[in-house]
Amino acid sequence: MVKAFLGFLITAGTGLMLHAQEQSDYYRTVTLETPAGVNFEASGLAMLPDGRLAVSLRKGDVWLIQNPAAEPPSVKSLGYHLFASGMHEILGLDVHDGDIYVTQRSEVTRLRDTDKDGTADEYHTASKGWGVSGAYHEYAYGPVFDREGNMHNTLNCSMGKTWAGAGDEAKHPLWRGWSVITRKGGTTATGFSAGFRSPCGIGLNAEGDIFGTDQQGNWVPTSPVMHIREGAFFGHAESLVDATRPDSPVKPPARMLDGLTVAEAVTRIRGYCPPAVWLPYVKFGQSTTGLRCDLTGGKFGPFERQMFIGEFVLSGVNRVFLEKVGGEYQGACFPFVSGLQSAVLTLNFLPDGSMIVGQSNRGWNSYGSRSFGLQRLVPTGKVPLEIHKLEAIPGGFRFTFTRPVKTADWSKTKAQSYTYTLTAKYGSPEVNPQPLQLSGWQISDDGLSLTVKCGNLRAGHVHEFELPEVSAQNGLPLWHRLCAYTLNRLP
Repeated sequence: MVKAFLGFLITAGTGLMLHAQEQSDYYRTVTLETPAGVNFEASGLAMLPDGRLAVSLRKGDVWLIQNPAAEPPSVKSLGYHLFASGMHEILGLDVHDGDIYVTQRSEVTRLRDTDKDGTADEYHTASKGWGVSGAYHEYAYGPVFDREGNMHNTLNCSMGKTWAGAGDEAKHPLWRGWSVITRKGGTTATGFSAGFRSPCGIGLNAEGDIFGTDQQGNWVPTSPVMHIREGAFFGHAESLVDATRPDSPVKPPARMLDGLTVAEAVTRIRGYCPPAVWLPYVKFGQSTTGLRCDLTGGKFGPFERQMFIGEFVLSGVNRVFLEKVGGEYQGACFPFVSGLQSAVLTLNFLPDGSMIVGQSNRGWNSYGSRSFGLQRLVPTGKVPLEIHKLEAIPGGFRFTFTRPVKTADWSKTKAQSYTYTLTAKYGSPEVNPQPLQLSGWQISDDGLSLTVKCGNLRAGHVHEFELPEVSAQNGLPLWHRLCAYTLNRLP
């Protein structure tokens, strides 16, 4: 059994690792030196208006880096400065109206340097109101600010033993497994959406809508990317205890049914909202983390306005394309890079267009040679041949490439659809698999798009493709051949 699983891990994991030897052709990896004696477990990254990079650490510090794109990336040339300290397990930060906001385990804290000496002297509670019992997994993530200036955070379910001194809080930690909102001008967080297990990532897309990631476990069959909106319920039953509160925007289902497929749950569990995108387990990693939209104006490559998703176990980054069908988001995921030095917790973009990645593997194992750190992915200027986007069209799909491609034997494409089981048990295998009935492959005159008809599209199912060997018209091979489209609704 163990040998069989390891074989699956190696084979299926090639989605994220495919052509890893070519990454440096397109994106070179720069490892930033970090201050001596500091466990630099980077948990949040945000740009200040003056070009400095704010970095939060899990152990409760905030550092500022004066020149985050400096090379050589030595401590001296980067210009580290300790800005704030003494906080409790920071798992995210943001900059809003020039101030730094960090999410501790029990609150969001606004940091200010009022005397302009380079160090925070004001620690102000910007948001509070969720329960903390002392259970190990009661993480809090964020914040992000929406278009109206409201602040949003996501909260882990309460997993594990509570602290003996927690008192009444241990009976029921409020808003666990929820996203919470702190309305502009207020300081009390209230429930916004429910049904999360371990929602490690929260961020905005190019349109300003809020998205989050979660991690496989009970009621979470594999890692999802969810469109967070008020009143949505994403399936984790333990959050429903707060749905009965008079101030809850989520209406609890009449009954939570265990063992339905995701496709069945949409029609049989009142209020259930499927994720916009499922990331198939191991093929695209095992634990999604931070997410960030590429708004570099093309500096980072041909992926403007797409989302990049951190991966913990496989120490990499995936890419997600989103579109709206029937008024709701759905879309496709693609491998991007792997083989970084440690588990990815958070990511952002620097003004030069490079991606900065914050890392820490504390608590879980991950691929890599270090336990924490910072790395940059710097575009070389060479554009890879990639599937730029995968769209659902009536009766099939459209692939769009970053470069014109040569014709190929498209009939050699491996393709299947499947769904997952929504259950209180840990995770789910791919269930109800079915080969896709593909026909009518047609490449556009400019070689940039490829359409295919599919005779057995299934709503509520992931449609996975592994293209054959494909080359650009200049001979460049396709970097990643694997992709998976989450088809919640038929166009």
